[in-house]
Amino acid sequence: MAPDATQAIPITGERNIRNAEDKKKQHQLMLAALRKISIKNNIWLLPNGQGSLNAYGDSMRYALINGERHEAEPRLVGTCPGCAQAMIAKCGDQRIHHWAHKGMRVCDPWWEPETPWHRAWKREFDDAWQEVILHDELAEKHIADVRTDHGLVLEFQHSHISPLERQSREAFYRNMAWIVDGTRRKRDLPRFIDGHRSLRPTPWRGIYATPFPQECFPSDWLDRAVPVFFDFAGMEPLDQRAGIERRLLWGLLPGRADGHAVIVALARQRLVLAARTRPQIVPAREIVVTLGYRYRAARVEARRYAGLPAWRRRTRRRHAARF
Repeated sequence: MAPDATQAIPITGERNIRNAEDKKKQHQLMLAALRKISIKNNIWLLPNGQGSLNAYGDSMRYALINGERHEAEPRLVGTCPGCAQAMIAKCGDQRIHHWAHKGMRVCDPWWEPETPWHRAWKREFDDAWQEVILHDELAEKHIADVRTDHGLVLEFQHSHISPLERQSREAFYRNMAWIVDGTRRKRDLPRFIDGHRSLRPTPWRGIYATPFPQECFPSDWLDRAVPVFFDFAGMEPLDQRAGIERRLLWGLLPGRADGHAVIVALARQRLVLAARTRPQIVPAREIVVTLGYRYRAARVEARRYAGLPAWRRRTRRRHAARF
């Protein structure tokens, strides 16, 4: 009988595997202990993909120098507006210029390294609205990417984010909207190009509905409590030949209208203007509730209409609401 391949490992190999596993467990225990210490002292240690500690886990556009906000420049040293700790300017050639805490300190666990896509979106808004520190009733604090004078928070999301953190940010900021980089994953744009054929027009220009939002958008963004706008253009320049999928931002509104997801299509300039001048980019709840009422009313009328004699059937003209 042939020996089992799993039993053919030499004794020395078994010892090496056990030693490696023991070292891995010890390293994990050390990281867990460091995280407990960091949380207790309000210092956040960010693990990278290999499980070691990343000293460059944060990047901010502004730091304080003599009490004033400054962007990163070579050889500058400032203080963090969130935790008042020292920050150094990172002005290399590999990443955009930014401020980083000295050592392995990050004062906001939600903060993430910025990309040129982040920075381009933030530049659409006043400097005073960027990287605004907010507190809640329990003195918890976080740094919003953008918070306007109307109280609207915008979070620009490029990297992966866990469902728990998404939910936590929405509960903390409340009046907010996500703008998601739809170019990070290669599958997202082709999915939307194929799936947007299921979008049904509504009585209002630029507003669509679909019973199959999973055919258009990533599953991890389908059931959010706030609007989520997908930017499928990214940093690539657009011209007149670009498809409508890339020329517009597509916003998935929270809730459902009689089982239909509601999608808003906005040009970038219109979205930015609305965010600058209104407490909400679009009246999401009003749109979803009104559209749901219309769908239910149409279904009831269709049933009543089907039961009438042919000579009594008349077409009623409807007037669309304005938002």
